[in-house]
Amino acid sequence: MANSLFFFLIIFSFSNVAFASDTALSNALDILANSGFLSMALTLQITSKTLDLDSKIITIFAPSDLAFVQSGRLSLLQLQYHISPLQLYRNTLKSLPFGTRIPTLLSNHSLIVTTSDFNAPCSINGIFIDESPLYDEGPLVIYGMNAFFDTSFHFTTSTSFSAHEPSPPPTTIVNNFSSQSELKQYGFEVAEFGKASNWLRLRGYTTMATFLGLQLSGFRDHTRLTIFAPPDEAMEAYVTNITDYLLIFRQHIVPRLLSWKDMGRLSNGTILQTFSEGFVINLTWSGDVLVLNGAPVIVLPDMYTSNWLVVHGLNRLLMPPVNQKIIGESFSELFAEDDNDQPEYK
Repeated sequence: MANSLFFFLIIFSFSNVAFASDTALSNALDILANSGFLSMALTLQITSKTLDLDSKIITIFAPSDLAFVQSGRLSLLQLQYHISPLQLYRNTLKSLPFGTRIPTLLSNHSLIVTTSDFNAPCSINGIFIDESPLYDEGPLVIYGMNAFFDTSFHFTTSTSFSAHEPSPPPTTIVNNFSSQSELKQYGFEVAEFGKASNWLRLRGYTTMATFLGLQLSGFRDHTRLTIFAPPDEAMEAYVTNITDYLLIFRQHIVPRLLSWKDMGRLSNGTILQTFSEGFVINLTWSGDVLVLNGAPVIVLPDMYTSNWLVVHGLNRLLMPPVNQKIIGESFSELFAEDDNDQPEYK
């Protein structure tokens, strides 16, 4: 029964000719960001081109922000395990029998329906799924949940779950698709980004921590980086949509290793290029106080350091230098040339 239904779902999904458009995905990400799923929204925003999500019929199982706080981060391969190339509407998902395997974007790895009672809440891999989709528009369906799917989850036909029982701990098996060596094929220093991400999260810089934890921002191994991390509330005050988060992130990263001591050696008026085209950081001094783009913003110097990555904690966003215009970036519209009402966070 389960296998028959599984093949029916595949045929049904690929019979649809409509695909998730940029607008549909963008709308979905904005809904996620405003519904307690910001970390997942940022993850999908950064990876949408890599995974070609805009042109696929997909169902996404989105962990909540609380799940990210508890579990840390999703690698690219783990993210693929949370996305199915099927169009699983609410009634379809609810009708899947116990043991049905749901394919994912991670080749040869499926999710497994673990709901044994039709009247019980739906569970997959032992994790309860929200009954109503967060987004259900055309070929794109997104469900929320409060935990990550464990990539080492092991299922046997004798496994049984109750809607009133907590999710059982998974049986540990060889995890052959989330190793350091395999993730290296994408050109990222996995362990280092993870350490920095966890440290930022502990200090309350959760949004910047999410970006670092993704390991998907396009930085190659051994690229030396300096990150100026603004607090969450500062970022939230200046964004209008999910794409603005990524832009802010790039405006606060310099492709150069600069510890607090290193910056003390730089001359007054030094210009630092960032990963956002046209956005620069003007380093000046007011006595012995370091000033970036006209404001003394660093409150946690050398918050994280390694031989190729350093992170400094800020108390606000870095604004463009006076009269600087950011060309081709929607975020520039949020900055006035003479804005005296910018909030500070201490």
